[in-house]
Amino acid sequence: MYRLNRLYRLNRRQLMTSLVALPAVAVLGGCSVSNRPTGPLAERMIGAVATTGMIGDLVANVGLGRVESDSLMGAGVDPHLFKASERTLRTMERADIVFYNGLHLEGGLAYVLEQMEERQPVTAISRTIPENLLRTPPEFQGNPDPHIWFDVRLWIRACAATRDSLRELDPASAATYDANAAAYTGELEALDAWVREQAATIPAERRVLITAHDAFGYFGQSYGFEVLGIQGASTAAEAGARDVQRLADLIAARRIPAIFVESSVPRRTVEALREAVRSRGFDVRIGGQLYSDAMGDAGTPEGTYLGMVRANVSLITRASRANLLRRHQNDRRA
Repeated sequence: MYRLNRLYRLNRRQLMTSLVALPAVAVLGGCSVSNRPTGPLAERMIGAVATTGMIGDLVANVGLGRVESDSLMGAGVDPHLFKASERTLRTMERADIVFYNGLHLEGGLAYVLEQMEERQPVTAISRTIPENLLRTPPEFQGNPDPHIWFDVRLWIRACAATRDSLRELDPASAATYDANAAAYTGELEALDAWVREQAATIPAERRVLITAHDAFGYFGQSYGFEVLGIQGASTAAEAGARDVQRLADLIAARRIPAIFVESSVPRRTVEALREAVRSRGFDVRIGGQLYSDAMGDAGTPEGTYLGMVRANVSLITRASRANLLRRHQNDRRA
């Protein structure tokens, strides 16, 4: 299993090496960026930059009417492997405030963000989540799982952290942020209830989810699914043959009907797993594509956090119900 501490050190070295080739970038140089928006915040829109699309969507909802939110990583972009360009760094420097996930999701980029905190407002939306609510499986070597958005209750906490940061930056608009956050929290609470209702339609012993990498742990913990990933918490390390063979044995023995690909992770590891299962005399199918570390395309329902979660849960439960129907039909024939 991949070691997150090693990943963070590696990405930090790689990022610092790339920054050496960008002498004009002010991110680590202590210089101000001349074209950052100027003037009192109350007289203009606030410019916010978020690392992932999920966070950008959250900021847009909480800052509705006051904040223009831009995301560095679009549909299909893997944050574990994201590499900062000169344009990326300048975009962050020009923002009034920058939001990121934290918990090492952004790899080496987190080091740049930490340095930026000395010069401008920067918020890790995971910062207020109590440690006892974070998953820290033994294989993560003491590092918490960063994929907090898969538990809608944790995303409600991230919503509150976003609201508080915007209130601190722009206290004159505090009432707007309070009202927006309250309205969006209501939508998130309704989403959480819906996910629980959908999960309850599947017998507990059949709630098994196998994906390309270990991103759905919070989903499983909160909604009662056993979750297994071919790769570890980060996609920066390739899945080993031992990982594939181990899961293939389990799938064949338990006759798990479907495995899932992810929009931000290459299909090859899932397809290799499928072939390994077939070699054991059981035909597991690919149940579809889940949105894990990135949302869908902008302008689509899946291009929002609410739509992404609904699409994932609908796909997972639909595959599970189809399997239950097939089992029932087979039992009747027997």
